[in-house]
Amino acid sequence: MKENSRVYARIVGTGSYVPEKLLTNEDLTKMVNTTDAWITERTGIKTRHITGPDEATSDLAAEAGRQALEAAGVAPEEVDCIVVGTCTPDMFFPSTGCLVQHKLGARNACAFDVSAACSGMIYSTSVGDAFIRSGQYKTVLVIGADAVTKMVDFTDRNTCVLFGDGAGAFVLRPGDTPGIEYTELGADGSQSRILEIPAGGSRMPTSHETVDNGSHYVKAMGREVFKLAVRVMEKSVVEALEKCGLHSDQIDLLVPHQANLRIIDAGRQRLGLPWEKVWVNIDRYGNTTAGTIPIALDEAIRSGHAGPGKRIVLVSFGAGFTWAIMVLTL
Repeated sequence: MKENSRVYARIVGTGSYVPEKLLTNEDLTKMVNTTDAWITERTGIKTRHITGPDEATSDLAAEAGRQALEAAGVAPEEVDCIVVGTCTPDMFFPSTGCLVQHKLGARNACAFDVSAACSGMIYSTSVGDAFIRSGQYKTVLVIGADAVTKMVDFTDRNTCVLFGDGAGAFVLRPGDTPGIEYTELGADGSQSRILEIPAGGSRMPTSHETVDNGSHYVKAMGREVFKLAVRVMEKSVVEALEKCGLHSDQIDLLVPHQANLRIIDAGRQRLGLPWEKVWVNIDRYGNTTAGTIPIALDEAIRSGHAGPGKRIVLVSFGAGFTWAIMVLTL
């Protein structure tokens, strides 16, 4: 890197991991009143991977992080900082980041979590980007990981069909050419009730009553989430391209949050993008929350659909209500 040159954060390695256990739409028809056709038509999901009783978010995160480090050719001891985006930590404390640090042997790294639900990976990557650009750290491991199926009511067909478990990771290092070019994060707490897990925190601590009435499960107002997600996705991408001086035809690949195929399609059409420029894997994984963005980008890179010099747009939305967008060049 040239002395006194501007420093950019670049993704130098990616990784991803999903549990072995597969849950198909046909499996769900034996658990709840639904059909494969109903799920496919409304969500685009066919299968999803779910954690077993002995697996937790940190297990998924550590494996994804390990793969990203291997891809980057970086030893765990070289990592300065680990940021884990998750809304399903192993426990309230210590952080999932600290558990991952130990599992990886990254003994020189600080570690912490970022909670922004499905927007967690872009939020976390923006934190890593700031650390790199400021010069505070040279190697940051960013992970998006969730095991939301642990928090899902498998008698509620409106939510149980949507989610899967998984994790993805980026290794960030400094470079003197643009990598992460633009990031914008957003939130609207007035919409917090449309997607939430009401109980288990300090507002509604765990009790026999909260367990009995299912308040520890994901609650979603599907129509409200859909409308807000489509609007936010289009608006954030359009504004990001304008601020970067780009047109939609200069995007090589859009990697959207994998929440619902109809949301992705609606956003794609409003942006005028062909399907070949939009990465979709929701049919195989469902909504892995903070894991969707890094799993998708890792797949795109490893399959050869994204590589050096390609301009990628990542966009996500989630509970909070949060949203985030990132424009980057690999």
